[in-house]
Amino acid sequence: MATTSEDILRRPHYVYDLPSKVLESLALKADSDSTQVVEEGIPRTPTKKSSPDASTENLVGAQACSLCGLAFSALLDQRSHLKSDFHHYNLKQKMRSRKPVSEHEFEKLIGDLDESLSGSDSEESDEDDEDGKQDSTLTALLKRQARLSDKTGGAGGDDVEPSDETSPEKRSRGKPPLIWFKSPVLPENHYFGLYRAILTGEEQRHSDLVDVLRKKQVEPISVPRPAKDGTLPPIAYKGPHVFLCMIGGGHFAAMVVSLAPRAAKGTTAMNREAVVLAHKTFHRYTTRRKQGGSQSANDNAKGAAHSAGSTLRRYNEQALIDDVRALLHDWKALLDTSELLFIRATGKTNRRTLFGPYEDQVLKHNDTRLRGFPFSTRRATQNELMRSFIELTRLKIREINPVDEARESKPAPATPKSASPQQPPPKPKAKLSEAEETALLHTSQLQAFIRRSKLPALLSYLTKNGITADFEFQPPEQNHHAPRPLHLAAAQNSAPLVLGLLTRAAADPTVVNAEAKTPFELAGERGTRDAFRVARSELGESQWSWDAARIPAGMTRAEADARDEREKSENANKEAERRKAEEERLRVEGPRVVDKKPRGNVLGASMAKTPQELREEEARGLSPEMRMKLDRERRARAAEERLRKMKADS
Repeated sequence: MATTSEDILRRPHYVYDLPSKVLESLALKADSDSTQVVEEGIPRTPTKKSSPDASTENLVGAQACSLCGLAFSALLDQRSHLKSDFHHYNLKQKMRSRKPVSEHEFEKLIGDLDESLSGSDSEESDEDDEDGKQDSTLTALLKRQARLSDKTGGAGGDDVEPSDETSPEKRSRGKPPLIWFKSPVLPENHYFGLYRAILTGEEQRHSDLVDVLRKKQVEPISVPRPAKDGTLPPIAYKGPHVFLCMIGGGHFAAMVVSLAPRAAKGTTAMNREAVVLAHKTFHRYTTRRKQGGSQSANDNAKGAAHSAGSTLRRYNEQALIDDVRALLHDWKALLDTSELLFIRATGKTNRRTLFGPYEDQVLKHNDTRLRGFPFSTRRATQNELMRSFIELTRLKIREINPVDEARESKPAPATPKSASPQQPPPKPKAKLSEAEETALLHTSQLQAFIRRSKLPALLSYLTKNGITADFEFQPPEQNHHAPRPLHLAAAQNSAPLVLGLLTRAAADPTVVNAEAKTPFELAGERGTRDAFRVARSELGESQWSWDAARIPAGMTRAEADARDEREKSENANKEAERRKAEEERLRVEGPRVVDKKPRGNVLGASMAKTPQELREEEARGLSPEMRMKLDRERRARAAEERLRKMKADS
């Protein structure tokens, strides 16, 4: 059956087994580095166009994103987009009063970001983010832009790239992750896209990439069913294959996939599936739930903890390292013969797990086959690896608008005659400098750590970015009440953060906010105020002008703990005395009896209220918390009365 253009648009095309009609018609698009992507993926209809630069008035609805300029044919596609790094990056751009980027521009930004597998470890962090996960692609991109801002002194834009020729996968720095091919079988302005990452270094330097693509075609293989122990027959290992691996947050997944498609009876390009030669996943409890960061990161920042959970997490971290290295050793023959090695390993700990140095290590950091994933990925699972493999090895079909340079030189339209001459034109919003954008990024990160009471992550962030604990939040007019970390920690009534900022980060307690209040005066609970007094005792009187900070005399931790225990004991004694008095009253007076006789002889006089009505009247006007407390008191009195009767009967 002949392949039609409609079939080509609808059907996913495996790079290593392309239809002859497609393969023979390909030609390299000369200006692919200066194109604008209109729609990602396989176009459903030729008329559904979307671009951040285009008008978005038709992109507002249940299945559209007006910010990114995309329309979707399915609700699941829209939900997936709203969770993507591309959408979140454009939200950041909007918060900075900057223009959203197109998807093609975002791919160029993250195309050379692939965790720098052969770069220096000093540029990576072994810290997890505040949710206990490894840095995402978006977080890594924002951090790199912040570092570039520091290096360039605030000059340059988002697309500034430092020169780096030490990494094999960075030799194509500045190039987009996709290579575009034109074909007469596609509609107008539609092109095939091939991920640059699936080409070796020699293939990328080849003068004829179309010829390279033709040579990469692999004949389908018929693989018998695996043995009972899961091993495949030797025929499955003879063809070309690639290695994929992800590690982060205590999750590890690895897979070796044959590039030869599986041939089945009556096969077509639609039902061929990948031949997985080997796969393995490990999941270990290594991150501190609801606190963020791995246990090793917390130990480095705060010192070794001695809880049962911390001991278990340390054991699991070492067990994960041993399991991963043992697996790589078992797969050494497969890894040595792999065409490419796709690896995602963010952070020193994860990179050290894979690249050592350690005895008999398998992966080398200077291996020219190393590649990162040129798109955002999720948690390390076998399904995510298979999704990434499919994404890498399928041709993209996208609509690309040619660059219209004449539009830029077109003069601005004249002002309509009906416009009011007295109305001034709108003033353009001042563009933020790189230093201001970096300060905004630091503000959002620090405030997030403080609001979630993440002391180790907060201290680590201050140290790594060279920020003092007296960093002033930006913009000042929006943070007048709590302009600095210590003010915000006190206003949040976070005693551990207050004590940590004072004793470990040297925060200044004498700084006042716009209302001339010190951090101590913003504390709303006694426990938080005691943290200031404990810090005064531990730091000494000469550290700060404590009187200027309006902090009372210092007190030791033991004194603060003793006062807490004393107050708890006093409250318990008061409650016991109250219950004892109530029990004595019930024993002497008995339960109150309501007079049910009608009062007065007026016709129609109301009878005495029922117990239910009395309870409702007594609870009227009380808050839900007070009503719950009143109900508990009633139940307690009823239980005490039953006990009294039981004792009397016995």
